[in-house]
Amino acid sequence: MKTVLVENAVGTVLAHDLTQIIPGEFKGSRFQKGHVVEESDIPVLLSMGKKHLFVLELGADDVHEDDAARRIAAAAAGPNIDLLPKGEGKVELRAACDGLLKIDVDKLEALIEDDEVMFAAIHENVMVRKGEQLAGTRVIPLFVKEAVVRRAESVGPFVEVKPLRPLKVGLVTTGSEIYHHLIEDKFGDILRRKFEALGSTVFEQLFADDDDQMIADCIGSLQARGADLIAVTGGMSVDPDDRTPAGIRRAGVQIETYGAPILPGAMFLLGYLGEIPVVGLPGCVMYHKVSVFDLIVPRLLAGERVTRKAVKKLGHGGLCRNCQTCTYPNCGFGKG
Repeated sequence: MKTVLVENAVGTVLAHDLTQIIPGEFKGSRFQKGHVVEESDIPVLLSMGKKHLFVLELGADDVHEDDAARRIAAAAAGPNIDLLPKGEGKVELRAACDGLLKIDVDKLEALIEDDEVMFAAIHENVMVRKGEQLAGTRVIPLFVKEAVVRRAESVGPFVEVKPLRPLKVGLVTTGSEIYHHLIEDKFGDILRRKFEALGSTVFEQLFADDDDQMIADCIGSLQARGADLIAVTGGMSVDPDDRTPAGIRRAGVQIETYGAPILPGAMFLLGYLGEIPVVGLPGCVMYHKVSVFDLIVPRLLAGERVTRKAVKKLGHGGLCRNCQTCTYPNCGFGKG
């Protein structure tokens, strides 16, 4: 630490807080420890009666917390991430567009292995909106060595927002009671609204009796008409009369998983007809604000090939707590 004239202090770093008193108006910390003195600060400091300042003596390889945080945030940011410096060594990472948040958790964990670096983020694989804060970073000391920052930068980008693709969605609704017009279908309108909210369109809804071949034919017809994704509703339980899973298999769909560790949504089915995702949606999607639909379908719309392993991993976090203040899609795995 050394003493310098206020007029010569531009670019130096304050070694302690400086209090300003304006009678009847203000009393408090005007400049905080670690503040880098700027030209515009000089008149203010002189008005506070300061002729000399105690400033820190830094080495050539010392990096101020503000600069370190900016560099670390910039290195961590992948596509569609905006950076917002907040002062006092903090930088926020925000979504530059609506989309699906993806985080390479292994890289995040590698970054924060260094105790001098802090980085905190929300859950990945949730829908986020433009301008929403996704993460924040800073370094713990007021200054860190250049080597610390370079190690952090070497981790590379690991946070991004993937925009959703506008897909043509084909819908197959099964069940003898609907096919024979004994009851009115309610699922179709709900799914149209859900897909429209994600930027996609249900271009056709076909109806099938509880018959394996009829269900398979409907799926084949939608495939032939250029469906990018096929959703099947009705008959997803293990009741012998529920033929939907068998019909999906008969259509040539390769099943990734039938059953998911998600509540609501345990009877979910996921498979692929070539490159076309096929989802079997249980009845809970019609009744619950947050369900398996909200955890899996956005990932498919973002272009991700969701695997059986990815679905099974949702056992940790797949229980919706039905929070009264739930504002999904921002809650993250239904945790409110």
